[in-house]
Order: sequence, then structure tokens, then C-alpha cells
Amino acid sequence: MTEQKEKVMVAMSGGVDSSVTAHLVLQQGFAVVGATMRLLENYDPSPEKARACGAEADIADAKAVCQRLGCPHEVLDFSEPFRCEVIDRFAKAYEEGRTPNPCVDCNRFIKFGRLFQAAQEQGLDYVATGHYARVTRQGDRFVLQKAVDESKDQSYVLYSLTAEQLKHTMFPLGALTKAEVREIAQENGFANAKKRDSQDICFVPDGDYAAFLERYTGKTFAPGDFVDRTGRVLGTHKGLIRYTIGQRRGLGLALPASMYVLEKDIQNNRVVLGFDEDLYTRKLTVGDLCLSACDTLSGTQKLCVKIRYNQKAQPASVVQTEKDRLEIVFDEPQRAVTRGQAAVLYDGETVVGGGTIL
Repeated sequence: MTEQKEKVMVAMSGGVDSSVTAHLVLQQGFAVVGATMRLLENYDPSPEKARACGAEADIADAKAVCQRLGCPHEVLDFSEPFRCEVIDRFAKAYEEGRTPNPCVDCNRFIKFGRLFQAAQEQGLDYVATGHYARVTRQGDRFVLQKAVDESKDQSYVLYSLTAEQLKHTMFPLGALTKAEVREIAQENGFANAKKRDSQDICFVPDGDYAAFLERYTGKTFAPGDFVDRTGRVLGTHKGLIRYTIGQRRGLGLALPASMYVLEKDIQNNRVVLGFDEDLYTRKLTVGDLCLSACDTLSGTQKLCVKIRYNQKAQPASVVQTEKDRLEIVFDEPQRAVTRGQAAVLYDGETVVGGGTIL
């Protein structure tokens, strides 16, 4: 009797990373089901420039790869949960003066929420994606680790995965460089081998967050005062959603010295400006905590923490003060700590967990 292969749902965006992921999973002896998520079916954020996740061209590319590999392909319509769990959260955060990272929410609620659930409902054993990260086993626990190629590492946006999810997750690209991935794609004749990587947030393809938010919410965001730290008025801003902490360019002010956004005062509709040295702080609070490498943090832990995607993790002392809250004190002051961004904890190569900066 032939031994039944374990089955893997591979998230296929139509790009080179997910295509090579499917190929590598097949090579490892698993049965593959390719799945493309349609995320923006009912919403067109920018008719001239939009290239929605799960657009027809990407679906066709993913399907062609699956045909070449000899595995089935399906399209999963997650447009409604994507709107609720990602776009609505994004809009709400900006309206409340925070600067969100929608990729974190997409991974948490869609890729490893809805897609993971779909795989389980079909009786599949694993989900695999083209993220550059690794899953390893430490004792009886599965943990998330950085990719070997740290320049491509995506562990920061995956911190919310639980140990149970990681047990059923594969990241085959975690040990490869991008050049190696493209080489594998070319060797296997994938038509998307040279397809460029997507850079922008999929539902804001032109990068104009303010225009998107006004279209999406149907609201206008009133001008108000730029003020310095003493409250002295420096000029007029164009709406709080147009600014983020640490911003210097695009303020539209003629100032004697460079000034930066320090704070967004929602209650008074003011943007507080200051100088570069005013942007540094050692302490921050993190909420909505997700821990995967352990159940709780006991005492004061010496870890490294990233407070933005492209930052090198910085040494800090971390204390868990409540079930879903941390206090972090960095060894050295950090620039432009921003509410709404993720703070992710690392113990060497291992992701301990993370949460949202409050």
C-alpha cells in the first residue's frame, strides 16, 4: 500500500517567491495545493494604478505555475475579512493618530488566520508561504527565527504567529537568498522568474495614504496648527493623517532650522514639532502582546527589540507587566518611536514575540 503524502497549502501570490516555495515543498515529498487569496475584489482604491492582491493577472501566473508543477490551484475570496481586519484597522489607526503596519495585520488575520483555517478545513497538514523566515524546533516547542539572509528577513511582520501555528507552518525560503530563489525559478522555467517584487501596500499602490483614507472613509481631515513644544504656533498643517513621527519633509514651513514631527495631538488637532534630539527616548509600552517562544516573560529579560521593519534589533530590558502588556527600556535612546508600529522581541535569532507600541 502506498504511503499517503502529507498535504501542504501553499499561499501563491503569482510572484516568484511563492512559486519557488511550491516547487521546494514538492521536492521535499509533500503534496501541494496552491491557493491564491483574492483580497480586494470589491474595492478599487485607485483605478489608474491599483494592482490588487489576487488580481486576475496574478491569479493566472499562480495557476500557470501550479499547472507546470502538476498540482491543483484554487482561489480563496477573502476580500470581506481583508476589508474588516486589515483596511478598516489601518483607517482607524490613522484616524486615532497612530501609524499602523497593515502587513502585520494581514499576516495575523488573513494569511495565518483565514488561510490557515481554510487549510485545516480541507484536512491539510501545513501552510507554506514565501516569507523569508524560518521555523525551528526547540525542545517540544516550534519557534520563529530570522531568515539566513538578514537583508530579506521578514520575521518582524510574522511575530504574531503562535507556537501551534508554527508547528503547522513552512517557510522554505528562509535558508535562501533572493538571488538563489530567482535562479531556482529560472531553472524550472517559471514565467514569473524575473517578475519584480511588490513594494507598496497593496491597497495604497501609489503610496498616498491620505488620499486613500479620504476616499475610503469619506471623511475630510481638517487643517490645524503646527506648534513647537511650548505651544507656539509655527504654521498650519493639512490634516493629521498626513504626518508621522520623525517626518521632516513635506511640512510646507519656512523654518530657520530643521524641525521634525514629535507628536500628533488628536484632541486639539495639532502637530507638535521639535528638533532631532527631541525624537529620542529609551522607554516605551507595548500592548496587544503575542508571545510564541514562551508563555510569559518572568522578571526582567535582556532581549533585542526592533521598533520598525528595517531597523537592526537593539538591546533592551523587557518586563511583562500584564498579560498583554510590556514595558521596554532600551540600553541606548531610540529615534522616532511611533505609536501603532510593532515592537518585536528577539533572543538571538529567535523571535520571542511582539506587540503594538502604545
